[in-house]
Amino acid sequence: MIIRVQSAIGSRRVECEADESTSQLMSKVQNAFNLQSIFDFYIYKDRNKKVLIPSLERKTINDFGLKHGDLVFLDFKHGETNSETTNGNSKSAADKSASFKKSMIIQPELLTKLTPPTEDEIDVLLWKEKGLIERPKNQLSCNHGSNMKCVYCSPIEPYNEEYLKEHNIKHMSFHSYLRKLTDGVDRGKFAPLENISCTIKPGCKEHLPWPNGICTKCQPNAITLNRQVYRHVDNVEFENASIVERFLNYWRTTGNQRIGMLYGYYQQHRDIPLGIKAKVVAIYEPSQESTRDFVKLELPEKNLASVERIASKLGLRRVGWIFTDLVPEDIKAGTVKYTRNADTYFLSAQECIMAAYFQTIYPNACRLSSDGYFGSKFVTICITGDKNNQVHMEGYQVSNQCMALVRDNCFLPTKDAPELGYVRETSKELYVPDVFFKEKDSFGNEITKLARPLPIEYLLVDVPVSAPVEPKYTFNPLPQKNPFPIENRLIEGHLQDFNALTTYFNQFTKQQFLEAMSDFHLLLYLSTMETLPLHEDIGPLLKAVKNRDHKLAAEWAKSEKWATVEQLILAQNSVSAPQASSSNSVGSTPMSAPPSRGASNWSCKYCTFENLDSSANCEMCGLPK
Repeated sequence: MIIRVQSAIGSRRVECEADESTSQLMSKVQNAFNLQSIFDFYIYKDRNKKVLIPSLERKTINDFGLKHGDLVFLDFKHGETNSETTNGNSKSAADKSASFKKSMIIQPELLTKLTPPTEDEIDVLLWKEKGLIERPKNQLSCNHGSNMKCVYCSPIEPYNEEYLKEHNIKHMSFHSYLRKLTDGVDRGKFAPLENISCTIKPGCKEHLPWPNGICTKCQPNAITLNRQVYRHVDNVEFENASIVERFLNYWRTTGNQRIGMLYGYYQQHRDIPLGIKAKVVAIYEPSQESTRDFVKLELPEKNLASVERIASKLGLRRVGWIFTDLVPEDIKAGTVKYTRNADTYFLSAQECIMAAYFQTIYPNACRLSSDGYFGSKFVTICITGDKNNQVHMEGYQVSNQCMALVRDNCFLPTKDAPELGYVRETSKELYVPDVFFKEKDSFGNEITKLARPLPIEYLLVDVPVSAPVEPKYTFNPLPQKNPFPIENRLIEGHLQDFNALTTYFNQFTKQQFLEAMSDFHLLLYLSTMETLPLHEDIGPLLKAVKNRDHKLAAEWAKSEKWATVEQLILAQNSVSAPQASSSNSVGSTPMSAPPSRGASNWSCKYCTFENLDSSANCEMCGLPK
């Protein structure tokens, strides 16, 4: 039979059989019009282009009612003509569809799949360890000598379920989970770690791109949510309590909530087999909009590159984020409300999405994954009230399944129920696989439900938070001194300016220069301050702070730029002294009194700003007169 095909560039005739599939018809039309791909055009049964004939392997020409001599209509996608398509001046339909799908997916700025992250030192160390748990000789069951082992006293694997239950370990460590996968005859050869994908695989040539076609080869698998049995970080430990106390001072002063980024390093956790502990030494507070009910981060973060560079040279990295959700109950007693519990929620859906976003930005390098990474060590800490109405910290991670749903833009928060999330429904722009979870009904039967809505607890992994018995001070080694103000706090008494820098250094002697410089927030300010930034010359100082090298710090203190800063500090002290004495005299003019109109001006030597003669410091740059 012959099918006539009409298009904007002419008509063609195609010979075919009635039992041929529509995909074969598309291929013949492609050859007849000399087109590059079957994805460059549509075929319609009617002139009004309402009845589409898709490219399908299981549907024949006869199924669409086409007979010998019938006329079908060809329409180029996006208005492309034959010459435009063959010359390659425009993208193919598959490329356009792929780029559109990519724009629908969250693309974190720091996630580079082309260059997988390098393996952490702690992971390399744990790979070399056997991980076996030694057991002492059982006096009742063991009937052998001291140099022998039996089934009652031989070492057990780190993922042993009885051992985990006996020691109340809720989640096995990630490296114990890896040992469980590789401890078979095949040594884990057939059990690689694959990252979940919720998107259609691009480049399938069997059919038209979504929404006009899909097949089992490119269609993502349905997901059944399971509670994750392992965790990438087994404990979060703050070096000392003052780190959290300084972070909480903002809420105590303003009543507004706050978000901070945790900086520290990873070390082995001895209490859990092959466990990993995140040690936090500082909290960086990015620029944000804070109120009593919500916090809004300014993304991308200001000075992010400088912060990451300084932290890297200090041997630190971003290990998590922390936020407050505190509602006062009795201000005089200092108690807060107990709002997050089993009857309400532990993390809201919006917070889970934010946690998954951060975990996607900071992936965990893994040698057993074909992508080079799997999961994340990034933790989430919420400061809220406990059962006794005291300030309390809870640590979490979201599961790898949650990370995949958020990364591929399939997960949404609900409007009125923070304890519930919602999986998107499939649309023409985005295909979303089916997501299920299992729960027990009133009769105790396990039933499967569609994740619309979805209880958040299926996505959470608990991470304990603690503080050491003996506090350590990587920064602020002299706790009796007042620390330097924290960045991005636009309230009185917390501003980072030259006056605060002068006040801070007046506490220290020349012999305490290294101790004075051992402040994470001070180093950030010196690197990014507008008047005299030291970001190009601060490298040796960072090395001295990291290694506690007094000699190297003393040599850096003799540099030309730091000598300039010292001269400015001395000038600021000389200006502040007369002001303090005059303010204490009888009949002195208050600091808030308006200047007289006839006052003369003086020009700042550093920024050339014209200031009133009554101003001791420049109103623009804050440096002394």
